This record gives sequence, structure tokens and C-alpha cells, in this order.
Amino acid sequence: MIYLETSRLQLRDWDEADLEPFSRLNADENVMKYFPGTLSFTETNEFYKLIISEFEEYGFGLYAVETKENTEFIGFIGFHKAAFEADFTPCIEIGWRLKKEAWGKGYATEGVAACLQYGFNTLGFSDVYSFTADINKPSKNVMIKNGMNFIKTFDHPKIKKDSPLSKHVLYHIKRNSNQ
Repeated sequence: MIYLETSRLQLRDWDEADLEPFSRLNADENVMKYFPGTLSFTETNEFYKLIISEFEEYGFGLYAVETKENTEFIGFIGFHKAAFEADFTPCIEIGWRLKKEAWGKGYATEGVAACLQYGFNTLGFSDVYSFTADINKPSKNVMIKNGMNFIKTFDHPKIKKDSPLSKHVLYHIKRNSNQ
């Protein structure tokens, strides 16, 4: 099922055929630069199962993304229920991960904008959060371009304190603030 379409993208249900390119995406050191490490095929498979289970439980999740031009899988954009220990959780998080060849084309900004509109207007979210390592300037730019507001920095509880990825930034947007 296709949930969302933009002028260049389709955000859709996952298919088992996505598992192989999803595994390549998660094994790419450039793509995973702002994460603690790359993911093995087994770890990607577990992540895939989590994504599918969130769709079954909540009716939304991280949508598989493909280009309309050639229906090529380029990654994911969508929602996740963040529940780690923090003063802003549990919350609805918007997140994305695209393969390197898709970077710099505005796909993340375009897909996030469509997701936010869908989340507020169709799914009935009142607000959405996003967070990333403070050093991840490209993702912070996507948040800003989509009208998200900086809230604070925080130490991510699942990342070692001595890691350069520990310091995270939190962004937030409320319904109607992006329309």
C-alpha cells in the first residue's frame, strides 16, 4: 500500500524484497556515520521486524521510500514511538535514513514534509519530535526546513557519554505550525 506520494517519492508498505537493499543501507559506514555503528544483516532483519510490528500495532511507522522515477528503494522516512528514558518520551518521532546516492536531492526534506502533513491531518498527531546527534548538521537542516523548532540538547541515554554522538538535539513541531 502507498501511504503518501510527493512529486518525486512514494512512501509505502515494506516488502520482503526491501530487506536486501535495506541491509546494504544499514551496512554503509557513510549512512551510519551519526549512529553508534553499522548494522549486520541479522540486526537489519530485527529492525525490519520492529518496523512491521509498529505498523501492525499503531497503524503507522517508518515508510519504505522509493523514487517515482524508477521505483528504486532509497530508504525510509516516517514515524516511530520513541520510548527510551527522557523527559519528552514517550513521543512520536519522525525519522529518516536514505542511501548515500539519494543525498543532496531534497528527498528527506520532501518526504518529511509529506509525513508531517499526513501525521497531523490524517493520523491526528498533536505534535511530533525529532532528534539526532548534535554533529549531524544535514539532519538538523531537514528539521529546520520543515519548520521544526529547537527545544534543547540532551545526552542520549542509549549512547556512551564519552561518544561524540552522545550529545543530541531535540526538535519539535505542533499541529498547524507547519501549514
